[in-house]
Parts: sequence; C-alpha cells; structure tokens
Amino acid sequence: MSTTNARDVARIYQDSRERVAALVAHLDDSELNTAVAACPGWSVLAVVAHLAAVAEDIGQDRLTGPPTDEETAAQAARFDGADVGKVLAAWSEAAEQLSRLAETAGLEPPVGDVASREHDIRAAIDRPGMRDSEAVRYSADRLLRSLRTPVPLRVAVEDAEYRSGPDGGSDLLLRTTRFEALRWRTGRRSRAQLAAMDWSDDPEPVLDHLCMFGPARSDLIE
Repeated sequence: MSTTNARDVARIYQDSRERVAALVAHLDDSELNTAVAACPGWSVLAVVAHLAAVAEDIGQDRLTGPPTDEETAAQAARFDGADVGKVLAAWSEAAEQLSRLAETAGLEPPVGDVASREHDIRAAIDRPGMRDSEAVRYSADRLLRSLRTPVPLRVAVEDAEYRSGPDGGSDLLLRTTRFEALRWRTGRRSRAQLAAMDWSDDPEPVLDHLCMFGPARSDLIE
C-alpha cells in the first residue's frame, strides 16, 4: 500500500496533526505534564513541542535526516514555557509550509514520526484509538519494506506479507499487525516483548535487527 505522491503524504500528515491537536488542546496542566513512557524524560506537551519543532526545521531546511539526540532535545526545549495553544499554533503554521513544499517541491512530511508520537501520547493519557489509521498503515508499510535481517524472515500483517533477509533456506514467520509493526520498528517494545511475539520458530537470530532504534528498556503496554 505504498503511497508515493507527496501531496497524499502531506494530507496524511495533516490528518494526523489534526488528531493530535484535538487530543491535547483541552488537556489540563496535569495531563499535559503526564510522563510519556515511550519517550523517557518527556511530558505530553514536550512530545507535541517536538512535533512542532521538527515541522519547523524541515520546512526551513534545517533538518534533512533523522535528528540526533542533541537535536531532538533542543527541539523539545524550543517551546519551554509556552502553553499548548502556542505550540499547536506554531505546529499548524509549520505544517502548512510542509504542505506547500509537498505541492511545489515533492517534499514528503514526516508521517512516521507523527504516527508514532500520536500513539505515544494516546498511551500516556489512556486514550487509545486510531490504530488502523491511514498514517499507521502508511508508516508500517514503509517501515516493513525497509526491514533488513540476517536470515530469511516473512512478516504477515492483516492484508499483506513482507519478506526480508537473504534468499534460500526456510523463512522464519512473524504474524503481527500494522499497528504493532509501527510500534516495534520504532522502538516501542522491549526485547522481551519482541521475543514473545507470534513467531513460527526461535526468533533469536533477528531480535537485534527488528528496531530502527531501541528496543525499549522496559515493557510498554498499550
């Protein structure tokens, strides 16, 4: 289900941004300061500030790849002292610039980041939902297509299969969902949780190759 049109990606990004904004716009200070288990040291408001800052940096050509830990920390701190309304306004403005760049320059906004952070926030404030959103499906597709493993692996999700690893030999099979694939590929599951997934055989050869970053230091339950 790969989407290659930048305007489509920008639309998915905007839909995700609007959902996150609706989730957090009316949270009280206690809820905004809730710790986000998937992002150690960050509050809900800090996650939203990160999303706004990433959009600003991409739109102003200050960020051309995944941010370093130092850049990520600086992004989260950019809006220190700002209320949620100011952060959301800045994100909305930056997102409009990303949509313009999608139209004029083919830039694809960072759907995977906002999809991951949406569910980080949902878990923190105990409002699960939208696990079959277009953003989840798109992001999982991209993440599973980029998976590389040292042994043959097939990953079966609701409506597709993805293969990685060398040709030849018997495939190790993992049955999962697009939502779970988004979560474990982006480091939202611990190594123990990865090992406990629905494998056809011993997953040890691939466990250290499943996450783009991570895995989580402790179990994350959603």
